Amino acid sequence: MSKKTVFVTSPLLPKLEDFIPMLQDIWDRKWLTNNGYYHKELEKALAEYLGVEYISLFTNGTLPLITALQAMKIAGEVITTPYSFVATTHSIWWNGLKPVFVDVDEETGNIDPEKIEAAITPHTMAIMPVHVYGTPCNMKRIQEIADIYGLKVIYDAAHAFGVRKDGESVLNAGDMSTLSFHATKVYNTIEGGALVCHDAATKKRIDYLKNFGFAGETTVVAPGINSKMDEIRSAYGLLNLKQVDDAIAKRKATAEKYREALKDVPGVRCLQDIEGVRHNYAYFPIFISEEYGISRDDLYAKLQEHDIFGRRYFYPLISTFGAYKGLESANPKNLPVAHKLADQVLCLPMFAGLDGESSDRVIDVVRNKR
Repeated sequence: MSKKTVFVTSPLLPKLEDFIPMLQDIWDRKWLTNNGYYHKELEKALAEYLGVEYISLFTNGTLPLITALQAMKIAGEVITTPYSFVATTHSIWWNGLKPVFVDVDEETGNIDPEKIEAAITPHTMAIMPVHVYGTPCNMKRIQEIADIYGLKVIYDAAHAFGVRKDGESVLNAGDMSTLSFHATKVYNTIEGGALVCHDAATKKRIDYLKNFGFAGETTVVAPGINSKMDEIRSAYGLLNLKQVDDAIAKRKATAEKYREALKDVPGVRCLQDIEGVRHNYAYFPIFISEEYGISRDDLYAKLQEHDIFGRRYFYPLISTFGAYKGLESANPKNLPVAHKLADQVLCLPMFAGLDGESSDRVIDVVRNKR
């Protein structure tokens, strides 16, 4: 009997029998989008769960990044990281701004605050850090730098759903934070996202911008875009919110199993939990050094031979793509740590439904390289 394929992730799905009555209700209401009943309910439920005051739902995780820069009227340059998903930098490009890359911290993969100051110019307006793999950035130090130079801070928190540090949601750091609810995330609405801010006036502006800029039936206050979440995905999201804590607990158990099994394997480094942080175990990256005996890419291929699909996440770096590699800040000499991590990283399968037999197979291949 052939063994089943193990993918790097699998979506968290609500029970279909729970979803169908909500679909019937949506059909009965005939209100499919434009701030409907379930949309409002999900915004309220997420604000409470995440420990934030103001949250706006979006149709995906990229549009909140684009809208955040619009809402804060950012111009000029934005300091960011090359070690992220391309949407981070694409959002800067789509706003006609210049991304400026700085190197990352080797332990976490997050932007290195001590490299930020050297990248600041008279044209710098904002910093866009990423909570990589859901590990919180050094938010205190980043804010100190932003305050000194009068910069805005917009966090790409796509990986950081439910993450807290010392009891406080990381989404309350900086001026804004964005979330992704893509099907691959810890919490998903199939496609979706959100933008978190800290005051009612800013939320109102965000909500105008995500609805073409309309502030009334005939009043358009800004050149907005259409990025509203519909009722079907909002209802789906309400159901998934009820089971996300259980999903995170299952992910944690898998992470602990991986760490214990791989702790004595030469050349394999795992990320560790940080004291005071409520992690969400969004990913399980390992970093493969020369001591391991075979390359990261060899291990990646070896897993595939066993129908196990990891992901080299993040590889290649954003700074190596055609749109950005010509930037002075994209020079590999400026980003040695980011390049090192990109060449070493391999995310192992991680999702709530990952069974013991499958995780055992992953561990066996990584430990034995066969």
